[in-house]
Amino acid sequence: MAAFVARYAQAFLDVVIAARMDVAAVDRQIGDFLATWNGSAELRAFLTNPAIAAPQKVAFLDTLNQKLGMQKETRNLMAVLINNDRIGEVAAVIAAYRLAMQERQGIQQVEIVTARELAGAEREALLAGVAKLVKGKVDATFKLDQGILGGTIVRIGSTVYDGSVRGRLEKLKETLVAG
Repeated sequence: MAAFVARYAQAFLDVVIAARMDVAAVDRQIGDFLATWNGSAELRAFLTNPAIAAPQKVAFLDTLNQKLGMQKETRNLMAVLINNDRIGEVAAVIAAYRLAMQERQGIQQVEIVTARELAGAEREALLAGVAKLVKGKVDATFKLDQGILGGTIVRIGSTVYDGSVRGRLEKLKETLVAG
């Protein structure tokens, strides 16, 4: 991640906190903008075109905002990105903002790898166990990998908890070779 991405994300986080904005509403607004951004190649081409003056782009943003309904602070983030020729990195800035907001709220990013799709009750029980492990809330991403044969691998930051069958077999192999 480029250093400027973290600076923009942190600055926006500071604004959201200082203005005591509704975090869920802000998330919906930036999500709506990103959906529009990702869904329109013409919009991306227009806003990133260096031949078009920034005031013209901001005027278009204001027209677009009439449909999106972003609050002043959210609209200003987009305008600042446009004025500083950084709008092309809007997705990275928003991702960094969301991650920083989750950290502030005590929510841990967790990746859970399983060999098969988990049923609702299994998934909830696993999430509850992971939340207990981190002593807080989790935002989990689930991935399937049939190569682990069974069990679960949980990644919390740089820490990996390998409870997979493949992991256990590898440990057994190491023990047998060493012993």
